[in-house]
Amino acid sequence: MAFNILVVDDEQDVEFLFKQRFRKPIREGTINIDFATSGEAALSYLNEPSHTDIALILSDINMPGMTGFELLEKIKTEHPELKVMMVTAYGDEAHTQKAKQLGADDLLAKPIDFKKLEEKLMGYR
Repeated sequence: MAFNILVVDDEQDVEFLFKQRFRKPIREGTINIDFATSGEAALSYLNEPSHTDIALILSDINMPGMTGFELLEKIKTEHPELKVMMVTAYGDEAHTQKAKQLGADDLLAKPIDFKKLEEKLMGYR
């Protein structure tokens, strides 16, 4: 069974990067990655009955409209069982503390170190 991830990021190249980096496990069916370009789109995705098998959400913090922090709050209220990993270009202590306070399970700095991300993903499987 595939490990299902929802990546939420407003940058268009993120989908390409993830599909390139994880092309082998995607092809083998061990990982499935879906993408949302906004917090609103992510919530809509999560509320679809066919998407109840998401194991991890990987969300950017700085997005137009709903921020990653606002999305995190909504996810932890509406879907408290979901694991959420936040991604930020600002790896300062304030962002780290706020992410933890709102219930983030982990925090990654941009640019994403995909080797480190793969190691973290193994811990969620």
